[in-house]
Amino acid sequence: MLKRPTILLAAAVALSRPAFAQSKPPEKLPPLPAVTRRVTGIGGIFFKSKNPKALAQWYRDHLGMNVEKWGGVVFRWADDPSEAKGTTVWSPFKDTTRSFEPSSSPFMINFRVADLHALLAALRAEGCQVLDKVQESEDGKFGYVIDPEGNKLELWEPPRGR
Repeated sequence: MLKRPTILLAAAVALSRPAFAQSKPPEKLPPLPAVTRRVTGIGGIFFKSKNPKALAQWYRDHLGMNVEKWGGVVFRWADDPSEAKGTTVWSPFKDTTRSFEPSSSPFMINFRVADLHALLAALRAEGCQVLDKVQESEDGKFGYVIDPEGNKLELWEPPRGR
């Protein structure tokens, strides 16, 4: 049998919930048109470290992350239902790296995108600070934009299967 304080607490919680929380959940929002969906996921997290090798070793030893020879980890998307499963990279960089310039932030987020060149053109047309540097390699296509707070964002169009 429940004690009085428990019953009162349960009643107070139920009565304090906002009206929308007491009704059935809202229907799913319709998907955005393909043109609006510019970013398809997080491609990687990159940050500065005073000692990337030691930090990577700590993550390996304490979190069980499979640090590869190049110093980072590639997470394969186990729950991706497609045959071409995606990946996300985690990688500490030496604290003296210039890879994040012109930003002074100690990190850079890599966003996966479906069509790099179309996105860069759209961002330029919208007045965003897009860097001229575009790289294309077996790892995919890479472009860069600076957000309003000065953070450099890497935009990555991965090759099929990555």
